[in-house]
Amino acid sequence: MTDAKIIDTSNKKAHGQNKCPACGSTDIALNIKAGKLQCHSCRKTFDTPTMQDFLNAHLENLQGVTIGSGAKEIDEKATASAMITLKCPSCGAEVVIDSSAQTSARCHWCRNTLSLNEQIPNGAVPDVVLPFQITKDEAKNLIEDFAGKRKFYAHPKFSHDFNTDSVMGVYLPYMMINENTHVTANGEGEIKTRSYEVVVDTDEKGNDIKETRYDADRYAIKREFDMLVEGLTIESSKTKMDKNAALTNNIINAIMPFDTEHALMWNPGFLKGYTSEKRDMNTKDLKKIVQNQTDDIARNCAKETIKQYDRGVHWNSCKAAIQGQQWLSAYLPVWLFSYQETNGDPSTIHYIAVNGRTKETMGSIPIYYPKLLLLTLLIEVVCFLVAFFVNKAKDWPWAYLLLASGLIYFFIIYNRYRNTTARHDYENVTKRKVLHMHKTDERVRHLTNLKNSRMDNANENELKGSIY
Repeated sequence: MTDAKIIDTSNKKAHGQNKCPACGSTDIALNIKAGKLQCHSCRKTFDTPTMQDFLNAHLENLQGVTIGSGAKEIDEKATASAMITLKCPSCGAEVVIDSSAQTSARCHWCRNTLSLNEQIPNGAVPDVVLPFQITKDEAKNLIEDFAGKRKFYAHPKFSHDFNTDSVMGVYLPYMMINENTHVTANGEGEIKTRSYEVVVDTDEKGNDIKETRYDADRYAIKREFDMLVEGLTIESSKTKMDKNAALTNNIINAIMPFDTEHALMWNPGFLKGYTSEKRDMNTKDLKKIVQNQTDDIARNCAKETIKQYDRGVHWNSCKAAIQGQQWLSAYLPVWLFSYQETNGDPSTIHYIAVNGRTKETMGSIPIYYPKLLLLTLLIEVVCFLVAFFVNKAKDWPWAYLLLASGLIYFFIIYNRYRNTTARHDYENVTKRKVLHMHKTDERVRHLTNLKNSRMDNANENELKGSIY
């Protein structure tokens, strides 16, 4: 995004010390209960500017692309040479910080805390940070409860090794995007006008075999509106974007959304006592993903206006033309428990993650397959015996369903333990506002003798009605 306008989101302080405004101490960290930074010397808490101070006002007037200085393109040379030397303002000593792994360190002479305040070109310093609101003890209880409900089929080694003392508070890198878009959606929808039964055949005894048929009106549909999107959140770490099943990264994605409207401007004090992961993806790497997710959100907004089409709607096109965008690099809080299962090849890393703001919890637990397969087989045997001896009327369709009970049980348990389909429901939960909605619904056909209760766009041979 070479034509993007860069907004300076730095705190205007040079690298070095962040001092308490009351006593001058540099021993500053997050007070979770207060939601503010607190000086450990004088116990004073103080406010940090919010991103709302200069970003989210009047999104409907947003034009072009705006990027926070913490979201600028990563300089690969700066990434390769991540060692930064800070000069202590108190005693003059020089302290080296590895900016790829930390943003603060203590002076080895005077013990004052030195911090990276300005954005540096390796992606390590974001524009905003959303502080932890959930304590470690609360997170441990949530993780223990999640794992405790899945003890029965958990692998014995996992149960033996499970210890929440290893839970870590991690600030993970994300991009937060606000958008002003114009949406145009075109499609076809159907409204049922009546249903009735027709005779299609006779059985061996001469009884009529009937089917339900439907008549419907088909409409050409157009929706055109402006849509404001606030706080669309995308991972900006390549490893977390990788949906490889051996990593179970979808677990971390599934605990969103975060209340990003409460994000505060960057201050390294928020990271004290926690770890963080450096951003390694640029806006250009995420542009296509953002467009796809924006289109999905637009389609959901359009969907809210078509509830009268009881046989369904098929969208031929639904595109959100982005008029303006704001990009911010953000650190968002996650309590993370990880466990490496070494039985397989390759080994699987299981995560249990807790949203550091909302308590939303999701995880993956190693399954002890011998036990699960044994119980599945037992269910299959019992169901077979029931189907064979109880089904006197030889009503085999339901018996076949009974025989599938074991497989159904297996997949229910597998999904409960592994949660491979867990995901961030961004198309429903991302904040959006629709403006200037314009609707066009034009009836184009009357259809008769349809076999399906829902709209079937693929089978035009069924459309035997008149066309108006």
